[in-house]
Amino acid sequence: MTTLFDLSGTNALVTGGGTGLGASMAFGLAEAGADIALVVNRHAGSGVADRIRALGRRVVELQADLSSITAIKRVADEAREGLGTIDILVNNAGIIRRTPAVDFTEHDWDDVMAVNAKAVFFLSQAVARGMIERKRGKIINIASLLSFSGGITVPSYAASKGAVAQVTKALANEWAQYGLNVNAIAPGYMVTDNTEQIRNNPDRMKSISERIPAGRWGASDDLNGAVVFLAARASDYVNGHILTVDGGWMAR
Repeated sequence: MTTLFDLSGTNALVTGGGTGLGASMAFGLAEAGADIALVVNRHAGSGVADRIRALGRRVVELQADLSSITAIKRVADEAREGLGTIDILVNNAGIIRRTPAVDFTEHDWDDVMAVNAKAVFFLSQAVARGMIERKRGKIINIASLLSFSGGITVPSYAASKGAVAQVTKALANEWAQYGLNVNAIAPGYMVTDNTEQIRNNPDRMKSISERIPAGRWGASDDLNGAVVFLAARASDYVNGHILTVDGGWMAR
């Protein structure tokens, strides 16, 4: 059974890998045996690359602004140059802007959609070409509970995460025939930089916490099992699925 979850000999490209959920998932993939290409928006300061190297894995660190198509293509090329083939892609990078919808600006809308939705599609496209040639590959997108609901004061984030869920299904429909598995993880309310503002709001914190059946917010490493499953042979017949890891939020 353990061989179903063994990633030895594979290479994973993880965006937003410097901190938070991305750093934790990258380490989880490395623990399962994968070598890692980490994409960060600025030089990684979390020490995740050193922790991965301590496991005996190879690490390539790439700095990029994924709102740029040129940067997206460069990331795909440099990851392949550094590791060889890319067997696993985790599209985790994302940003959020919180403003009431009536005051939301075009600039904030475009910034969020570029990183959260556009980059997911075009990086997947860039990596999938090689996967299709090899007849095997795993693409894991990071969706959100707001792939299913609208949220409050985050209209572009909700729109972008709805797009992530639909792009996941669209790519699965086209690429499953070539041996690719395209799926997504929808995290629940997690303790990350993106949720600091609402965690500092006592009323929002209370109302959200009371709805989570598990009785707590998620920690970064709560996604590690899910990402390893979707990256491994264990999920070879799973396609176009949005896996919620939310402490039971969606069941409530």
